[in-house]
Amino acid sequence: MEAQKEKKTFKQKLFHELSEYGINVIYLTVFFGAFAIARRLTLAHFGIYVDDYFIALIKALVIGKVIMITAFLNISKKFEGKRLMIPVLYKVAFFVLFVIAFDVVEGLIKGWINSGSLSGGIDELIHDHFSRMWLGGLLMVTLSFIPFFMLKELSRIMGHDKFRNLFFRNRPTT
Repeated sequence: MEAQKEKKTFKQKLFHELSEYGINVIYLTVFFGAFAIARRLTLAHFGIYVDDYFIALIKALVIGKVIMITAFLNISKKFEGKRLMIPVLYKVAFFVLFVIAFDVVEGLIKGWINSGSLSGGIDELIHDHFSRMWLGGLLMVTLSFIPFFMLKELSRIMGHDKFRNLFFRNRPTT
């Protein structure tokens, strides 16, 4: 952490929060989009066509915002003083559970819209939504969160500016 914290203006704070949110959303959109394309291609192979083109972006926007809110509320900071893998795995598990909850709510809403009743939505959720593809998606989300939260933890430990400079600034040659 930086030893001396300086007061940031509202504009600086806003820029920091929006850039952090943007990084979260871009990473999650790319990942969820890749999974959506893989699912779409797999289903198309069997003659099943889906048209959920923007679901990856919507999921990324929502989950990215939840990550920002929990960081602000210190909900996910329980193990930050431990070895690096402990807070990373804790955050992965925490947010995977959130993704599961979000996915269940999304499936219920889709089922409710398709069937016209909540009981029909629950029935569609149980019989159509949960499948091997869903478990595969859950595995992909879990594995994508490991490098995501590992990089976020490294950034927190090193200091955000120093960490970003490693990736986006030229380093002097030795």
